[in-house]
Amino acid sequence: MFCIFCQNHDTEVIETRVSEDGATVRRRRFCPKCQKRFTTYERLELLPIVVIKRDGTRERFDREKLKRGLFKSCEKTVVTSKKIDKILNEVEQELKEKDATEIESKTIGNLAAKRLKKIDKVAYIRFSSVFKRFVDLDDFEEELKKINPIK
Repeated sequence: MFCIFCQNHDTEVIETRVSEDGATVRRRRFCPKCQKRFTTYERLELLPIVVIKRDGTRERFDREKLKRGLFKSCEKTVVTSKKIDKILNEVEQELKEKDATEIESKTIGNLAAKRLKKIDKVAYIRFSSVFKRFVDLDDFEEELKKINPIK
């Protein structure tokens, strides 16, 4: 790394810290030529996630849009905002780990629904009814049988 003061190409790292979320590395540097210290930040540059919608159109992944859908599904349930944030973080992390940068909306919906199902069945049914486009009572009954089969 070159010195921002004298452009010397031979600087030393004297301290390294990783941010809490692990996304950024802060390095404190020293230039032996001009004796000055400076800080650099390293962040991984990721390509944006593009969502392929049902109609074939594409739009950039919007975390807030998914968050609104989850909050709406969880109204008047015991699901806390902390749990919703955990779901969002897990879904977003799983999307970033995929090889593809273009992902179908149903894949994102399935990832969120799978996690919601473990936390609250009512919220799961509400979320699924929108994302799977339930049109009548039979669709609800079918989904209810999947999560609570009669023995």
